[in-house]
Formats: sequence, structure tokens, C-alpha cells
Amino acid sequence: SGINAEYGQVGFGRCGTGMWVFETQGVIPDIVTIGKPMGNGHPMAAVITRREVADRFHANRPEYFNTYGGNNVSMAVGLAVLDVIESEGLIENAREVGDLMLEQLKLLQEKHTVMGDVRGIGLFLGIEFVKCRSTREPDEATAVAVKKEMYRNRIIVSTEGKHNNIIKLKPPMVFDKGN
Repeated sequence: SGINAEYGQVGFGRCGTGMWVFETQGVIPDIVTIGKPMGNGHPMAAVITRREVADRFHANRPEYFNTYGGNNVSMAVGLAVLDVIESEGLIENAREVGDLMLEQLKLLQEKHTVMGDVRGIGLFLGIEFVKCRSTREPDEATAVAVKKEMYRNRIIVSTEGKHNNIIKLKPPMVFDKGN
């Protein structure tokens, strides 16, 4: 068995620690699948693997075909995304802005007992809503009400978790301290 890392949301520097959040966890995955952020809206994806895994795949000679694999437009888009991440310092920006957001959210948490936990890394943050901090009983109604109020203020967030009581914040990578 191997380790597979999927990067639909936390890759490409969003966590402010490097390109891939697995770098913070002391593991090297056997396979990394990436998609949505790779093309910044352009439909593209990739699979990255270690040499040993690729060699086993090739040795078994499976038939593989992809209609759109390796087309010039997608390659240019992917390279442009990487260029912008580097030239605009978006990984460092994610760390700095994420640290500020987390700090500000923790200040709000001190004032609002419905905020059970505030956590995250870079521009991938979560706010847990609870009815009581000591029991940690989930509070879906408050999370949904806060989400709807944020929508009214043109801030798009989602509720997540087993009890739908966590608001996930993942602003655009270009989000800055002025936002």
C-alpha cells in the first residue's frame, strides 16, 4: 500500500509553506494528484509519482490513453500559473496573510463563545462552531447562519465537517493584508 496525496485545494502554495502541504507532514507520497488550481480555472490535472511507481506501471504495460493529454494550450496555462505564483510571491503571501487572518480569527474567538476552534495553515482556515466550548457540541445552525451572512456580504465560504459546523475559508491566493 502507498500514500496518495490529492491537491485540489491545498496545493500550489496555498498553505504558505511551500508548494505542497505534505512537506509540512514529514511524508513523501507515492502518488500526487493535482487539478483545479493547476490551471487557475482552465481544466487541467496531473499525476506525479515516484520513479519506482512509474516503473512498475510501465512494466505492467497497461493501455493508457488521454484525449487531451499534453496539449500546448494546457501546458502554456500551467506554466503561466507557476510563473505567477513565483513572480508575485504568492506562497510567502499565503503564509503572511494566513497568519494575520488566523490571529484575527483567534481574537474573534475570544469574544464569541460559539467559536469552538480556529485552525488552519496559510490561506486554508477553518472556524468550528459549537453550542458550548466545554462539551464541543456542534452548532450547525450558527455555522449556516454565519455562512449566509457572509454570502450577503459577498464573501463565499462553505460549511464542512461531519456536523456541517465548520466554516472553511480559502480566499484567492492574491488576497492581501488590505482585504
